[in-house]
Amino acid sequence: MSSIRDLATWEPLLRLVRASDAEQLAAPGGYLTGQIGLGSWSVPVRRPLLAPGRAAQVEDMEDEFAAVQRVQDALGADGANGVSFMVETAPDGRTLLHVIESGPAVEPGFMSPFIGSLLLVEGAVPEPWRRLPEEVPGAAPAPSADPALLERTLRERLPDAIGATEEEIAAAEARLGVTLPDELKALYRVTRARWQDWGGDYEAAERVHDAVGCEVFSLDGLYLADAASRPCPWQFAAKDAVVTAPDAAVQGLVGSPGWIVFGDNGGGDRVAVDLTPGPGGHTGQVIMIDHERNIGASLRADSLTDMVVNHRDDWYTGREKDSPAVAHVNMRALRSVEAAAHPALEVLSIGVWEGAPLGLAPVVGLPRLRTLSAYPGTLADPLEIAGLKGLEYLSLGPEEWRVLLDAGAVPGSLSAAGIEVQGERYPLPVLDLANELLALRDRPPITRTVLDAAPDTGR
Repeated sequence: MSSIRDLATWEPLLRLVRASDAEQLAAPGGYLTGQIGLGSWSVPVRRPLLAPGRAAQVEDMEDEFAAVQRVQDALGADGANGVSFMVETAPDGRTLLHVIESGPAVEPGFMSPFIGSLLLVEGAVPEPWRRLPEEVPGAAPAPSADPALLERTLRERLPDAIGATEEEIAAAEARLGVTLPDELKALYRVTRARWQDWGGDYEAAERVHDAVGCEVFSLDGLYLADAASRPCPWQFAAKDAVVTAPDAAVQGLVGSPGWIVFGDNGGGDRVAVDLTPGPGGHTGQVIMIDHERNIGASLRADSLTDMVVNHRDDWYTGREKDSPAVAHVNMRALRSVEAAAHPALEVLSIGVWEGAPLGLAPVVGLPRLRTLSAYPGTLADPLEIAGLKGLEYLSLGPEEWRVLLDAGAVPGSLSAAGIEVQGERYPLPVLDLANELLALRDRPPITRTVLDAAPDTGR
């Protein structure tokens, strides 16, 4: 089995890449990039044009599939999850293949062909992912919570269901490390929601869905939706903030050890019992955790009894309310850094900007500012960043990072960093810059293997 650092692994893909865009590779400074993972890939291979009305078939792309599979097999043999690559033509006409392995200190890239955020501190997570729920004095179950009524209602709707034993419920509690609320116990005493109990009968499963109001997980499928269950890359997570309004029913957390997920709405959004409600909520209320959001949850019902008995199925995440904790300065939002300055400011993002470069003096000394993201060319003096003492995440353009590196002014408080690249840019200097930043903290570097393709690779 060949390695991803062997030319033989890449030769079929190289042939396809060169045949797909020989003109781009032949142009001065021309290059093509791609990424291949164990379960997905993005490669610069032009697929055949199809006749109108004809759908693509596997055989239309079998050469691409086979070439990618060869690389994926090598990834598996090397124990790697993914690899990036760049193909370019050297001045003497040789085809050069750069095989880029990001390593454990680099997250996957979303806006860059190779890299995402640089993890400068091993195991560090953004501040919202470290937040635990606040205690709410006086929090109590809703008046509608009635485990006995809930159990009677479910037994009427599901007379033939197989319920869980007390021993099975106790085993679930031991596995989770929490005591299940009485309403959740009542649900599982009526049905333990195991597919084996339904004997492959989809209608039986549908009856449970209709009776409860969601797809119910088995006792073995219960889990705690804590922050770790909702992972998110630094480049997005660092720009979120935990904000809970004084009257909020649900705390604006990433996750909570008190969110017990017991079901799904059929579209990937989780249904949970909330034991850590917000100031305006109730212990044991039912919440929806939207799979398209990184943070927060929405109220579905005041109690599980209310949801089941009254068929509560309406919920709306809505637009997040504006908060001084997160500020965006750009052509369509705030028009100055002064407008963003607030004692509660945690995240400052400076985006597309056509005016004079901006100064950071108005936010120097703010006690909670932890994230700064600035598009290339938007800062008047990058060295002003030295006055931001609490930064844990910083994302800048390559030129701005160069200023900080040359001055020895990269903040020592950083846990992660991003390199903001806009438009087409030759990638290799960006990789070198990333390795400089990683070297500051003795983190594993990005490795690059350059393979000289055989003269007939493109035939």
